[in-house]
Amino acid sequence: MWAAGIKAPAILSQLDGLTTNRLGQLIARRTLQTETDDNVFALGDCAACPWPGNERGVPPRAQAAHQQASFLFKAFEWRMQGKPLPEYTYRDFGSLVSLGHYSAVGSLMGGLISGNMLVEGLFARFMLYAYRLHIAALHGYARMAFDAVAHWLRRSTMPRVKLH
Repeated sequence: MWAAGIKAPAILSQLDGLTTNRLGQLIARRTLQTETDDNVFALGDCAACPWPGNERGVPPRAQAAHQQASFLFKAFEWRMQGKPLPEYTYRDFGSLVSLGHYSAVGSLMGGLISGNMLVEGLFARFMLYAYRLHIAALHGYARMAFDAVAHWLRRSTMPRVKLH
């Protein structure tokens, strides 16, 4: 199961034989198999996956979903070969939020620096290019280049800070 958005779809809590948490996410083991059925896997926003060493589970972020998808690709190969499934381990690489063209706030380097830090100026602009690398990883370099050109063409009509 995979879901995109800010919460798990309500239909998950209506599936027979699968357990969900209070947020409606399917409860998954470290192999991303659901708690009650080894043939059902969950990832992304619909998965409540444990994160060893943290009281909370893996956060429902695109970063985690991307890692889980890559993990499951390899895990399915192992399963088809009859090998035991490996355990998924989330690696927090940090997050960054744009506050306009020349500033951003975020948690960089995922836990190496505790708390949030404000990043401004040229360094913030450089850090936001990490988004371009993310797009390239998901959709390829051609689509990333097209997205960059489209963004450049429409930026003169966009507000500097998104207000909603």
